[in-house]
Amino acid sequence: MVFGSHHHQLLLKANRARIWSGAFLLCTFFFFATPKIPHSPKHHLFADMRNFLGVPNTLNVITNFPLLVVGVLGLVLCLHGNYFGISLRGEIWGWVLFYAAIAGAAFGSAYYHLKPDDARVLWDRLPIMIAVNSLFSCLIIERVNERIGVTCLVFLLIFVLVSIAYEGTFNDLRLCMMFYFIPCVTIPVMAFILPPKYTHSTYWFLASGFYLLAKFEALADKKIYSVNHYIISGHSLEHLGLVMVPVMLTIMLWYRNIRIPRDF
Repeated sequence: MVFGSHHHQLLLKANRARIWSGAFLLCTFFFFATPKIPHSPKHHLFADMRNFLGVPNTLNVITNFPLLVVGVLGLVLCLHGNYFGISLRGEIWGWVLFYAAIAGAAFGSAYYHLKPDDARVLWDRLPIMIAVNSLFSCLIIERVNERIGVTCLVFLLIFVLVSIAYEGTFNDLRLCMMFYFIPCVTIPVMAFILPPKYTHSTYWFLASGFYLLAKFEALADKKIYSVNHYIISGHSLEHLGLVMVPVMLTIMLWYRNIRIPRDF
């Protein structure tokens, strides 16, 4: 019986090693198989560039404020008291970093939209990349293993910083695109496939849905702006859609309870 359990653990470790090796090889293949993706001046041209009270791109700037509110509130609730359903130290680190990044995204995005250019867009992108990868690590801690999740958190943060430095140095978006979009795809897939430790797991999918809605609003920036008679643009609505992601996850953390006890 002991031998069988030990053999099972070895198989699990071998499978995990294959998964991580496969993911690394896939990312490496994507990087070298795709051509360089430089910044485009069109990226900084938004439908609504109106100036109110001397603030450039006013609505694109002020619609970041809800991110600051939710980020700070979530950070306080994580650090003080037992308000959230968090049972592991690694989860606390991951969620604290997530909420700190959400609050940072409010400043980074507002700073960028005051004067959109290639230099400032890094400060818009960095906090969101940290938030997404922190969220990915939190899910690994919950659904797979705490040690693996914390290790993943550390390495992903390093890779995010490297990718931002690479983008700024070589004017190439490939690394940033990998560490931005891959977790966004794998998070809902993992939430669906892996058994949950907590209740209220539906909120993972609600958060993913709001994220997709926000991305659609960004893509339809000019179309949405014209349809609503130039009241608010799709990009401003994207900011308001993105804030619903941490809102859904905050509700989940507030109400959830341990569903499946696990030994890590």
